[in-house]
Amino acid sequence: MNNIEESIKTLKDWVSGSSNIVFFGGAGVSTESGIPDFRSTDGLYHQKYDYPPETILSHSFFRTKPEEFYKFYRDKMICTDAEPNITHIKLAELEQKGKLKAVITQNIDGLHQKAGSKTVYELHGSVLRNYCMKCNKFYDINAITSSKGIPLCGCGGTIKPDVVLYEEGLDNNIIKASINAINAADILIVGGTSLAVYPAAGLLQYYNGNRLVLINKSATPLDNQADLLIQCPLGEVFSQL
Repeated sequence: MNNIEESIKTLKDWVSGSSNIVFFGGAGVSTESGIPDFRSTDGLYHQKYDYPPETILSHSFFRTKPEEFYKFYRDKMICTDAEPNITHIKLAELEQKGKLKAVITQNIDGLHQKAGSKTVYELHGSVLRNYCMKCNKFYDINAITSSKGIPLCGCGGTIKPDVVLYEEGLDNNIIKASINAINAADILIVGGTSLAVYPAAGLLQYYNGNRLVLINKSATPLDNQADLLIQCPLGEVFSQL
């Protein structure tokens, strides 16, 4: 058996003996569903847009150049035809079996819920939820996809996606719930994240157990703290659980 096979076998043993698993995931969870990872910048951004994605997806840019923001947002942030992959599906199954207590995600695509997961803490919000900045009326994703330019509410207010932009704070209730889940977990599986985005990555410090599992294709700043490190695609691991 090679190292990866041995590690996956260890993970399977841990999972079968646990009833308090928490999964913390990043963009790598959804890349296998065809949703691009924004941290690996490709030339596309620069051919088509005058600003880097981090600038366009900032609160100040949204306020000052909303038309440009929505052009990029519709083009790059919404993938309505994406389907859950094996990782999403297996996590939902683990929850149904009473083993997984929560999914904490940095993703905004809603694929965990689409796969059947019930307890999902969305640190950065969701493209599926939108609201009027003036009257707070709720809108689903169609309000964005079926409109042109700046989407407007009947009251004249701008409809804003319920996603956390750069320069905006995370939701305190979601942070608290995530900390509580991590704090109580006996196994914390961290997958598909470079652990470079704060404050989200800082939540891992609340884990007190001795079964921290890191699954990521590339190195992360916390590799040396992992009790089990598996450097391969998530689908390869979860298809065997």
